[in-house]
Amino acid sequence: MTITVIIPTLNEEATIARTVRHTAERGFDQVIVVDGGSTDHTRTLAGVPASGPQPSALSPIRLLSTPRGRATQLNAGAHASRDDVLLFLHADTRLPDTAKRHIESALADPAVVGGRFDVRFDSPSAWGRVISTFMNLRSRLTRISTGDQAMFVRRRVFEQLGGFSDIPLMEDIEFSARLKHAGPTQALRETVTTSFRRWEQQGPLKTILLMWTLRFLYWIGVSPHRLKNFYAAVR
Repeated sequence: MTITVIIPTLNEEATIARTVRHTAERGFDQVIVVDGGSTDHTRTLAGVPASGPQPSALSPIRLLSTPRGRATQLNAGAHASRDDVLLFLHADTRLPDTAKRHIESALADPAVVGGRFDVRFDSPSAWGRVISTFMNLRSRLTRISTGDQAMFVRRRVFEQLGGFSDIPLMEDIEFSARLKHAGPTQALRETVTTSFRRWEQQGPLKTILLMWTLRFLYWIGVSPHRLKNFYAAVR
């Protein structure tokens, strides 16, 4: 079973070098960084950093460029891969050391079409623990995943579903809603660690209310193209 990790980026110079190296050290078959037009040093830093293991000891790393838009970037990365499994990872998220083994174990059952990890934040904040707990519980109950949870899917299933829909946000939720109807999915209890920066910048309570409002409006049928006007961090 071969696995490609796909990382979409847009002005992620603060985190991308660390994320790429950490991911490449986990033994995946390749890491594809898909940049959506960064104006900082993201593209330069997305290559193998100078410190740490020699490049020959790391997974192969590719850098692609596409127009801005997370769905566009993720689809481009998937199209460039020919591996059996696609893992979609945010630029500020670190996988557990045993991520590859857990994905292989989850997909050992040929009926399982994909899955995701639990998430925790890189902050000791009580808000972070509460938010991540409810994110994981909600996801386990609904079988709906978000990009923060490092979703993975068999490539043939991804292609059968037509990839991510070309929408400016909610592409992760929309895709996982279709994925769960394609077959069983695995909600892994192993955790990825993601940045709490977005929540800290806007304030945890304000961000929670914004996210709940956007998702409620989405579920009652408001178009993501309209919702993007209320969301300043569309990628």
